Order: sequence, then C-alpha cells, then structure tokens
Amino acid sequence: MQPSHEVLKEAIEKVGVKAVATELKLSAALVYKWCQPWEPDDPDAGGARNPLDRLAEILRITQDPGPVNWLCHQAGGFFTPNPPIDARDLGTELLKSTQQLVKEFSDMLEEVSRAVANDGAIEPAEAVRIRRDWETLKRVAETFVVRAEAGMFDNGEPPRR
Repeated sequence: MQPSHEVLKEAIEKVGVKAVATELKLSAALVYKWCQPWEPDDPDAGGARNPLDRLAEILRITQDPGPVNWLCHQAGGFFTPNPPIDARDLGTELLKSTQQLVKEFSDMLEEVSRAVANDGAIEPAEAVRIRRDWETLKRVAETFVVRAEAGMFDNGEPPRR
C-alpha cells in the first residue's frame, strides 16, 4: 500500500501546493510537510502528520468506518471493506464459491425485476432493497476475488488443459 504522504503528494501536485494551501487557509509549508514522510519518533524528519494519517488514527481508535464511508460518499463512491480471510477457509471449493457469487447476483437482479414489474418504476423502498442486495453482492464478490488472490482455490495440481 502506498504511504499516505505519497498519496497526498500525487493529489496535491495536480493543482499545486499553493492552491491547496490557499483553499484550506493553511501555510504552503504545512501542505509541503504533509507530502513528506512523517516519523513521530524522529525529531529531524521533515514531514508532518497529515489528514490521511489522522483519519486512519480515528478509525483505529473508534473502530467505526463511518468517517471513511462519509469520505467515500464525498468522492462519489461507497466503502466496502475487504473480507476477513480465515486460514480454515483454505479448503474452500471453487464451485461452491462461484455458485454463491452467481446466487447473490441473481438475487439482486430478481429484486430489480420485481420492482420494475409492478409499475415500470423503482420506488424508494424498492431502491433500499436493491441497495441491500447490491451491498451483499459486492461483499460476496470481494470475498471470492480475495480468496482467489490468496490461492485458496488451488488444489495443488497443475491446471487441466
């Protein structure tokens, strides 16, 4: 994972340090420091604790992803946490996991079809149910991909051709 100061540096370089500092009513020096490594145990380090580090600390302290979810909404998206992977899941069957993924996708499509079948529109209550199914589908799909990346569907044999 890319360090927070590098993420900020890349974003800030697009508009310039002075523009960011002016908009935030901060000194350019502080914004420059955010873009450098911050080492709390090194008094000679040039960086400063940046907003991303602070948000990560809030998440660690509260164990509440609400602020991260809010930030994702500000960026036009949604926060979907990575699923935990348990070493006991190493025997997970590829077919079973694939079926679960297809089932969740089918459930979401069924909810959309049911909503539209009545009146050709999606009412607010129906949209809530569609959102619920979509969030479940994203979680199941992410679990599938993470397991695949972790080699959990590898049976130790070379692939058949």
